[in-house]
Amino acid sequence: MERWIRLIAGVFILTSLLLAWLVSRHFLWFTAFVGANLLQSSLTKWCLMEGILARVGVRRCGEAGPTAPRVP
Repeated sequence: MERWIRLIAGVFILTSLLLAWLVSRHFLWFTAFVGANLLQSSLTKWCLMEGILARVGVRRCGEAGPTAPRVP
């Protein structure tokens, strides 16, 4: 799941930078929002994207899936 969070944050940042360059500088506010959420997540150990990904079925690292064999 951590890998997905990093991927999504990177895509959001790069997309908002591209939109700021091509469309409007106001898209830099979205870049700042993503950065602030990353900072908040590192301090509080709570991440909204983690909850969203869990609801759509993305498993955390080390979690066994429904068909994975259990290791004793």
